[in-house]
Amino acid sequence: MLKTGDKAPALSLLDQNSKKVSLKDFTSKKVLLYFYPKADTPGCTVQSCLLRDIRKDIGKTAIIGVSPDEPAKQLKFDKKFDLGFTLLADTEHKVAKAYKVWKKKSMYGREYMGIERSAFLIDEKGKILHAWYKISPKDTPTNLLEALGK
Repeated sequence: MLKTGDKAPALSLLDQNSKKVSLKDFTSKKVLLYFYPKADTPGCTVQSCLLRDIRKDIGKTAIIGVSPDEPAKQLKFDKKFDLGFTLLADTEHKVAKAYKVWKKKSMYGREYMGIERSAFLIDEKGKILHAWYKISPKDTPTNLLEALGK
């Protein structure tokens, strides 16, 4: 698992507008990089909308969501809930694996691979300030605000 002080793994993925986005595009600000299992599902919607609602309280900190969904599904999710921040399509799970959030999960006795809801606060130099694995949707904005001293 990644921890405070580790270098954040690089990423380069398509956003909801099919534009390539890299972590290095955000070197002048802190970044909350959060991983969610699937766009427009109950928990992911709560998490994303709560983050949307605190944007004015986090200064220059960028919010970036990552899920295995295709860019078109991310765009639909963004528009439906007026999220207004970057959503990345990790369709091949490369970034999820680099951040150690692509895990074996089980539901109703069925095992499958999927995203473990997690969030990372990354500083302007690409170092991890906080790593929250297995975070609840409602705790994501609270933890971010606390980490930023808000």
